[in-house]
Amino acid sequence: MKLLNKGAYLRAGLITFVSIIIFNIAGANPAYAVQKKAADTSVSAADVTFTDILTAADSLAIRKKQADSVKKAEAAKASKAPAAASKTAEKPKSLWQIFIEGLLGGFTAVILPCIYPLLPLTVSFFTKKSGSKSKAVMQSLIYGVSIIVIYVTLGLLISIIFGSDALNELATNGIFNIFFFLLLIVFGISFLGAFEITLPSSLANKLDANSDKGGLAGIFFMASTLVVVSFSCTGPIIGTLLVDAASKGDRLGPAMGMFGFSLALALPFTIFALFPSALKTLPKSGGWLNSVKVVLGFLELAFALKFLSNVDLAYHWNWFDREIFLSLWIAIGLLIGLYLIGKIKFSHDSDVKFLTIPRTFLAIIVFAFVIYMIPGLWGAPLKSISAFLPPEATQDFNLSAIPDGSGSSTASPSAAIPASIGERKYAANYTRIKTKGLDAWYDYDQALQVSKALHKPILIDFTGFNCVNCRKMEANVWSDPQVFSRLKNDFILLQLVVDDKAELPVAEQFVSDYSGKKITTLGGKWSNLEAQRFNSNSQPLYVMLNSDGNLLKDASGAEIPTSPANYDIASYLKFLDSGIAAYKK
Repeated sequence: MKLLNKGAYLRAGLITFVSIIIFNIAGANPAYAVQKKAADTSVSAADVTFTDILTAADSLAIRKKQADSVKKAEAAKASKAPAAASKTAEKPKSLWQIFIEGLLGGFTAVILPCIYPLLPLTVSFFTKKSGSKSKAVMQSLIYGVSIIVIYVTLGLLISIIFGSDALNELATNGIFNIFFFLLLIVFGISFLGAFEITLPSSLANKLDANSDKGGLAGIFFMASTLVVVSFSCTGPIIGTLLVDAASKGDRLGPAMGMFGFSLALALPFTIFALFPSALKTLPKSGGWLNSVKVVLGFLELAFALKFLSNVDLAYHWNWFDREIFLSLWIAIGLLIGLYLIGKIKFSHDSDVKFLTIPRTFLAIIVFAFVIYMIPGLWGAPLKSISAFLPPEATQDFNLSAIPDGSGSSTASPSAAIPASIGERKYAANYTRIKTKGLDAWYDYDQALQVSKALHKPILIDFTGFNCVNCRKMEANVWSDPQVFSRLKNDFILLQLVVDDKAELPVAEQFVSDYSGKKITTLGGKWSNLEAQRFNSNSQPLYVMLNSDGNLLKDASGAEIPTSPANYDIASYLKFLDSGIAAYKK
């Protein structure tokens, strides 16, 4: 079927979707951590929750360098740790969020050149073949359900092939992140028109031949033919959804994402079968379809950079700085804007003789977003997109300053740290995620010593190089003057980075009594501690301890009112204050 490439311009229906994509390139952000109180109850402040688990008062023994003694220390902690009701960790993305992203992806696919022209043809086929409206509706329903079954099956296969453990590890695995980066680059180039990603034509021909059988089987094969023929348009969207769901979601994330995608794809065929006259209101196929595809291609390229940034941070390459990331996003944004106003075009594009109202407003949104990002090159926090950017500490030139609530952007410790404690262990690993003005510690045993010397409680921040929620929490909550002052002056901040790939010395490597796996990296050591003692592997996770390493069980930080706000500063302040009060008791 030959698609029309010239005609009507970009329609008003595109404005909402593409603007959402522009401001949410990497998707929605999920909940932070789990807090359990004495009766194993939990409440949350939307996306931010905190941890306080009832446990016997115990002190985490200082690890010795020999492997045997390390194992004994871990076993001792395991025996004193509270029995976990479940080892299932709270996932960075809920199934609902993944479903909604899939739904948006499906609605986008409908207005691409490979599917949109098929809407009137398919509905007309069912209407004429069936002979009655009721039969046409039934056949369209079966057609839609078949599309859903095909895509959900694909999502389930992804989950089965990788398994739940592998899916949880994808977000920080260097090989997968590099693979995803290259994959999305290929998808983006494909959408820009360099080539088409298609499945074998023999497969499409065979499915098309089987669609003539009639009955339920024939309709199912018709749906299968649509899936195969439209793969050049839907493939990049499906690939992006599967990558995001597999690496950041629940083990059923790929299946849920495909359910949302296929539902959005199937709905128009069913709805127009119910109301065939509505087909006349649809815009005609034309060059505007290709414009949608090109804009999505640029967005794919922007999305790919996040995966490259993940690898750069976790493996300490230290070359993909924040300003480089922003410069690339700004360049991509400018190209999108210039494309929309017709200043640049590709070989397969039709001329833009004049700007339509939808194009004009969409171009305004894109150029405004570009202007918003420019101050970030000099250190502006850019809070609305901070979760997706490399940490501010990677900025070579930063003019911003974080107030500490006392009128100064920096402050010295309230008491001298004994020389016997030595230099901050592992600090050199984390200069690129260091929050400006905060002097964190990065080793559990050393933090205990500092806490005893300075008589301050410990706030453990289980974080990660690739933790989107951690960066957003630091930019939106920790930057508050009151919160910042408490973190700097009232706590020993202990940041344990669970995805650090730095190798442990051979003598410090051990086999976890919790998971049975051999722990060989520094990040694995802290991830094992988080899972074994605090029954979670989500980040960020905030835990308050006294100087002996015991949980501050009297802290009332869990008593946070539910709120639609994702990052509630007042609730976080209440959490910190309750820990300080419990420590003083």
